[in-house]
Amino acid sequence: MSILGSLADGAFIALQGLTGAISAYQVGVSMFGIKQMKDTRVHTPQKTFAIFVAAHNEAEVIEPLIENLQKLDYPREMYDIFVICDNCTDSTADIVRNAGALAFERFDDTKRGKGYAIEWMLERLWEQERQYDAVVMFDADNLAAKDFLLEMNEKLMTGSRVVQGYLDTKNPNDSWISMSMAISYYFTNRMWQLARYNLGLANALGGTGICIDTALLKEMGWGAHSLTEDVEFTARCVERGIYPTWAHNARVYDEKPNTLKASYNQRLRWMQGHFDCASRYFWPLLGKSIKNRNWAMLDAALYLFQPMRLLIIFLTSVILYLQLVMPSWWAVTDIQRVLLPTEYWVLINALLYAQLPLSMFLEKANWRAYVALIIYPVFLLTWFPITLVAFFTKNNKTWSHTQHNRAIRLDELSN
Repeated sequence: MSILGSLADGAFIALQGLTGAISAYQVGVSMFGIKQMKDTRVHTPQKTFAIFVAAHNEAEVIEPLIENLQKLDYPREMYDIFVICDNCTDSTADIVRNAGALAFERFDDTKRGKGYAIEWMLERLWEQERQYDAVVMFDADNLAAKDFLLEMNEKLMTGSRVVQGYLDTKNPNDSWISMSMAISYYFTNRMWQLARYNLGLANALGGTGICIDTALLKEMGWGAHSLTEDVEFTARCVERGIYPTWAHNARVYDEKPNTLKASYNQRLRWMQGHFDCASRYFWPLLGKSIKNRNWAMLDAALYLFQPMRLLIIFLTSVILYLQLVMPSWWAVTDIQRVLLPTEYWVLINALLYAQLPLSMFLEKANWRAYVALIIYPVFLLTWFPITLVAFFTKNNKTWSHTQHNRAIRLDELSN
């Protein structure tokens, strides 16, 4: 075997081992999401909240959210609603004011995107006469469960400083794309987030439904300007030894894209931002986890590694497939050895896929979600080209806005 062939063979074996170990790790961790311990609220409303809503040309959906937030089961004098009208060219600001919330208009062509908008709003919040115990963040297309602030008050009272709420879907039945996203979130909420909460690991912030202690924000600053400001802020927190936690009963309903094109653009932005954050925070977190023997930091580092893991799975799958259909050509390269047998990958993937209906059952999903599982593998396959493109365009910093148009009210969700 040539030196080049030996190196290629060794690299291929290493990649199989790495992805195989991480996949098995994820299966094992997910098992801890099966059981949900009861979180009992024992504290009366004591914390005050500044609710941020990031909005860019959201005239179609902003009014139902404002109405929703004004009617939360929480003393109205203990929270205020601040809408960041970021580079809006429509009537978003007027609708916000007419609905009774505070509209702050921002115009900046150089610093575009949600991360910059949040930082801008925080600077203005610190200048307000009234100060708040915590900042809660929503997107303009969201709706919040009426007890959302009660749940966040409870978390803050028991010592949590960064909390992620449950990300539910506002429009699952609109298309096979929105239903596929809903299925993904059933799994993520239960088998990723709740599992890590039960194990005492750091939870991942999801861009909306976030509650952050004001003192912490003033101490460390926002500083998250990437395309995935949630991933970046999560990494910054974990690096400091502050682990975001999970509020499984604090539900936020988020509008998901209806078309493959819109979903592609949204997920491409997510992957570009994720790769960007991984390039800056993966190695420091991994190093600290080894130095301090810290499982939570290691788990957070593995979360940053997820897009690269997906690429490795794609690469190894292509090589294994080509070995089957072109054995004579691949024999020349000396890339022949398979570290893990096919049965191992079948078992791992079967266990991962089985967790989808399990999480849906545990989260009491609608029967339509089970029917959609038939075509869900097609949705999963679309992640490969998205992740591949994102890897080569990870330096892109241009914010891609997702158009929202489903003006649904909270009482319509149960219909």
